[in-house]
Amino acid sequence: MNKRKRLLLLLGTVLLAVVLVGCGTSPITEQSTGIWDKYVIFNFSRVIIWLSNLFGGSYGVGIIVFTLIIRLILLPVMHGQTKSTRKMSELQPQLKELQTKYASKDTETQSKLKEETSKLYSEAGVNPVAGCLPLLIQMPVLIAMYQAISRTEVLKTGNFLWMNLGAPDPYFILPVLAAILTFATTKLSTMSQAESNPTTTTMLYVMPALILFMGITLPSALSLYWVVGNAFSVAQTLLLNNPFKIKKERDEKIKAERDRQRALEKALKTKKRKKDKALKMGRMEAGRWISTQLKLRQ
Repeated sequence: MNKRKRLLLLLGTVLLAVVLVGCGTSPITEQSTGIWDKYVIFNFSRVIIWLSNLFGGSYGVGIIVFTLIIRLILLPVMHGQTKSTRKMSELQPQLKELQTKYASKDTETQSKLKEETSKLYSEAGVNPVAGCLPLLIQMPVLIAMYQAISRTEVLKTGNFLWMNLGAPDPYFILPVLAAILTFATTKLSTMSQAESNPTTTTMLYVMPALILFMGITLPSALSLYWVVGNAFSVAQTLLLNNPFKIKKERDEKIKAERDRQRALEKALKTKKRKKDKALKMGRMEAGRWISTQLKLRQ
């Protein structure tokens, strides 16, 4: 999947979520029907209320705990996506070589390029669409949470700090925090990449803007979900895929390779000097021998 298709998939998924959150307005109860309403939204609502009662009756705290549980469940997928993104970054030089080698736009050459690219991905154990997987998984969760809050009376009218959880944050504090943490999460991810990726660079600014827009217009409970979730992502990245550590290791590897090349070049130069010296000595000895032979003949 090329970069343009990946970007369109990400943006399409986000826009689809914006459309779907408006679907369904009737209150969620035990009598609700349908797989989505009865088994997903209703259970989301029950779990959030149960967690809220478990932690002092605050629905905001219930949402925070619920978000952390979701993030812990998704941790293996998120970690896998991070490793896949890192491998993709490391493959960029080889991908560029293939694109240069098969630069012709004819059908046969492009088919060969796709074949060689797939082979490269397979040998490296990389799935090019893995980067989209966490977003595709999180969107149903986000939609279900929105509807669980907007269609459950006690959650819709619940308060947390200065906010009504069913209404947008009146001071825009959570939407701004959510956008900043979204930017921080993507920025930390891009810092670990060996080369800049146009798709990732675009998403670095597009995603925070979308989160800010949706946070301003949608219930503050969703902004709370984004803030907690992205704060978790920042901590996860620093612990499991620390870009500062990766960059340091990469720089040390590059330095070690340069030192090895310099040592090799120095060894070759030394060997050449010794060879040249040996040849020179050989010529001098040959010259002396010839001179001696000429004198003896005289």
